[in-house]
Amino acid sequence: MAELTIFYDGGCPLCAAEMRHLNSLNSAGKLAFENIYATDFGARFPHIDQSEADRILHGQLANGELIFGLDVTFNAWVLVGKRKWVAILRWPIIKHIADVSYLFFARHRYLISRLLTGQDRCESCAIGAHKI
Repeated sequence: MAELTIFYDGGCPLCAAEMRHLNSLNSAGKLAFENIYATDFGARFPHIDQSEADRILHGQLANGELIFGLDVTFNAWVLVGKRKWVAILRWPIIKHIADVSYLFFARHRYLISRLLTGQDRCESCAIGAHKI
């Protein structure tokens, strides 16, 4: 069983790119990836509100606890051994700024994806068991 399940937007090119990168580092299998737009998502995860998971990144720890936003990102990168890459995100003063910045990114991720990748949506950017 994974230590963290990440519920990500499989239609967002930037989100999917980060999940692919995390998956490439996930050799110990500590992470599981679930596309919130998979056709069977609601049936498999009735406790996750899809519209809320679209608004802010959701994660579920192995003990069932839900975590959100950059707490998911931080935990994911720590679990793949890259704590030094993300440690600053949880420093006391930086944490608030980073969380507000994340909410801005989440709200505008399709526009930001279009500006950075030329693509605002991707047909299917599933990770792990549901490969592209």
